Parts: sequence; structure tokens; C-alpha cells
Amino acid sequence: MAFFITSSPHAHSKKSTPELMKWVMIAALPGLIAQSYYFGWGTIIQLILGIVVALLLETAVLLIRKRHPISGLRDYSVLVTAWLLAIAIPPYSPWWVIVVGLIFAVVIAKHLYGGIGQNIFNPAMVAYVVLLISFPVQMTSWVAPIQLSQDPVHFVDAFSLIFSGFNHEGLSLAQIRTGIDGVTMATPLDAYKSALHAGSTASEAMQQPQFDGLAGIGWEWVNLAYLAGGLLLIKLRVINWHIPVAFLASLLLVSTVFSVITPGETASPILHLLSGATMLGAFFIATDPVSASTTVKGRLIFGAFIGALVFVIRSWGGFPDGVAFAILLANMCVPMIDYYTKPRTYGH
Repeated sequence: MAFFITSSPHAHSKKSTPELMKWVMIAALPGLIAQSYYFGWGTIIQLILGIVVALLLETAVLLIRKRHPISGLRDYSVLVTAWLLAIAIPPYSPWWVIVVGLIFAVVIAKHLYGGIGQNIFNPAMVAYVVLLISFPVQMTSWVAPIQLSQDPVHFVDAFSLIFSGFNHEGLSLAQIRTGIDGVTMATPLDAYKSALHAGSTASEAMQQPQFDGLAGIGWEWVNLAYLAGGLLLIKLRVINWHIPVAFLASLLLVSTVFSVITPGETASPILHLLSGATMLGAFFIATDPVSASTTVKGRLIFGAFIGALVFVIRSWGGFPDGVAFAILLANMCVPMIDYYTKPRTYGH
């Protein structure tokens, strides 16, 4: 009788890998809808383009590796990678940004290590970091929420911006990014950090147009939408609660401590929790069953480490958000974390 040994992820669930991947995409739908509502059609167009490119790349690589494409595509893992990258990049990035990112994600970060279950880093985050370092202008060109935009972007304009760089009126992305006050808009974390570096106080930084709320117009609702999707994944036991809870608790604790020790010098806990990629990272990226820690104690340490790193990078690093970098750095530590937190063998 043949005994087959397969690589991770080894999910303790009756659900198959394709079913788990489907639930991840379903749970990410509220966040996608919120992003599209506040920032326009660009994210949906990027998602469709990303899925097509990812399927073509996966098929080509599987053929090169002399594997049957249909069986390789059935796990839907490449669709999740395309989905995560599409919602992570600015919605009106040039079309080639997501193409280059997916080449790194699928070909290098996934198949160069042996395919699904063999990669030591999250493929989508590898692609995101490569893009951010290589093309910083394109990767930081977030548009203002629709409520603050002088020229709301409709579907046709979104399509034209992504594939030509201009809308039907001839306006470039840089012109469209200008908000109602005539200043090019930045994400809340970037705007807050830049204001503090310019000598403004915390209260003055929060007076900027994009801060009409707890953590920035649109961003707080996007994060709450991903929180709702993440809780659904936990309820369905698609993911374990240890990593997201440790991530968010660590970020909350560290940001609260520094808010008390150095008031006005770092962002508030609410801004950290409800802005940027916090909830997306906590529930949909850090919980990757392949690149994350596999032991119970290890998951708690892994998540807490990411939360602390996110605060450090956001507060004193060169990038306004730090989720992708924190997750990749934590991925490097997984072998050591698992080694020192492995459970005792039964009988010892």
C-alpha cells in the first residue's frame, strides 16, 4: 500500500486546501468592497488583471517544471497571491507594476523554492517589498478618498489611468491625487509621520483633511472590513486566533506605552490599529500556514514580534507602513521560533 507524504500546509480541518483558499478570498470581499467604495475602481481592475497574469504565470512555470497545470491550479493559492498583491498596491498604479510584482511572487518567491508548501516567505509580501524598493513613486501614489477628491475617478477613467497614465480629460495621476486643499494627498500614516518630522504637534498633524475620523477617511472602514473578514476566518477555523490576536495585542500595547511615555511623538494606538495594512496583515498575511510559525507558543511569539516590528518601522523607520517588512523579518525567524517552542514528545 502506497503512503504519500505531502508538504505543508497541514491544516487540522476537514476542509481541503482549495476550500480554505476560497474562504480566504470570500472573507477578503468586505475589505475589497470598502477599498473600492472609498478609493474607486482601480483595485478591482488591478485584481482582475492580477488574476489573469497570475494564472498565466502559474501555468507557464508548471509546464516548465513538467507538471500538469490543471492539478497545480486547482489549489487556488496563486489566486490568493494575486488578490493580496492587488489590494496592497495603490489602485491606479501602472499596469506593469502588478505584472512585475507577480513575476517575483509566482516565479521566484513561490516556485523557485519548490512551489506551494515550500516557500519560506509570503509570496505576495516578497513582491510588495520588491516593488516598494524598486518603484517607490508608483508604490506610494495613493489617491485621496472620493470624499476629498476634486476629480472622482470613474471606471473608464480608472482603466485609462492604469493602462495609459491619464484619464479621458488628459489629467495625470499626480493631478488627480490632489485633494480639495490643493495638496497632493498621502495615506494617514504617511501624512502623520511627515507632519511630525516637519515640526508639527500631534494635534496639528491630526488636523489634516484626511483625518476626519479616528484613523483617516476610508482607512478605518477598510480595516474594520478586513477585521470582520478575519473574524469569519477564525470562526470557520480557516486560521487560528493566535497570530492575529498576538499581532494586534502587541501593536496595541507597544503603541499605548509609547503614547504615555512620549506623548505626541508617535501615532496613537487607534491610528496604528485602524490605518494602513494592519488588519489585512494580521488576519490574511501573517497567518499564511506555510511561512508562519507552526507551534501554538510559536504563533503567539510570531504574532507579537510582528506587532512590535510594525510599530518600530512606522515610528522610526523610513516607510510609513511596516506590515510587509515586519512579516518578512518574522518569516526569517520562524525556524528558530519553532525550534525553541516545539511541544515535548509524548512520554518525556
